[in-house]
Amino acid sequence: MLKEKERKAVSGWGPLILFFFFDLFFIAGIIILVPWLKIVFTVLLVLDIFFLTGLFFINPNEGRVLQLFGKYKGTAKEPGLRWANPLYTKRRISLRVRNFETNRLKVNDVDGNPVEIGAIVVWKVVDTAEACFQVDNYEEFVKIQSEAAVRNLATQHPYDTHHDERVSLRGHTATISDQLRIEIQERLAQAGVEVLEARISHLAYAPEIAEAMLRRQQAGAVIAARQLIVEGAVGMVEMALEQLSSKKILELDEEKKAAMVSNLLVVLCGETSTQPVVNTGTLYH
Repeated sequence: MLKEKERKAVSGWGPLILFFFFDLFFIAGIIILVPWLKIVFTVLLVLDIFFLTGLFFINPNEGRVLQLFGKYKGTAKEPGLRWANPLYTKRRISLRVRNFETNRLKVNDVDGNPVEIGAIVVWKVVDTAEACFQVDNYEEFVKIQSEAAVRNLATQHPYDTHHDERVSLRGHTATISDQLRIEIQERLAQAGVEVLEARISHLAYAPEIAEAMLRRQQAGAVIAARQLIVEGAVGMVEMALEQLSSKKILELDEEKKAAMVSNLLVVLCGETSTQPVVNTGTLYH
């Protein structure tokens, strides 16, 4: 695999001054009107123009990939006016941080529900040789592979879940973002690209099932809340019976315990406030 090697390009100011003096000599030869000097200075002018083509600029956070007849010679990164062999091809590669947003993709989650998902990917080129020579078009490669990673991620997790042990797309954004960044990085490593950040920018059920899934979410939330309420109520009833028994406040037979448990569960699990009824015969609510 071809790796980047940095090449120090010559400062362009020295050659530029030298070429300027060549131009002055050419003008002097024209003025002198000596035939053989005209030939000499004409040759110098042609060489001057040829060597001037070796001048190029490098902007900050930019690299120039140098090639000679198809062979990779190195990458110049030092900013400023530079000069290199005029026969070199000098391809410009940006090293700046870039970002893009994927299209909104329709894909089925792990439960088979169609969802719409999109992501924002922040990336930059860290190896110019791989970016140029390992893939045909590294920018297009980043976009296609990122969308493929988003699709693959969406099929591995449910859209939503009420169980903490299952990672969901909606409920575990930090975990999902880390997993997405790692997966995209694995796909783009061969292109000399580093993924700095990846996060979900759009997540929703597909329009055809959005209303039905909203009702399902609401029902699931109600069930989960009811389950939590019942668990708490049972614990409170158990604690009440243990304290009544341990402190010998009230002696209850099995029938009275069952009635008390029933009344407490109604009070604790009911949606509306209850009205106490005093039973003077048994002395408990």
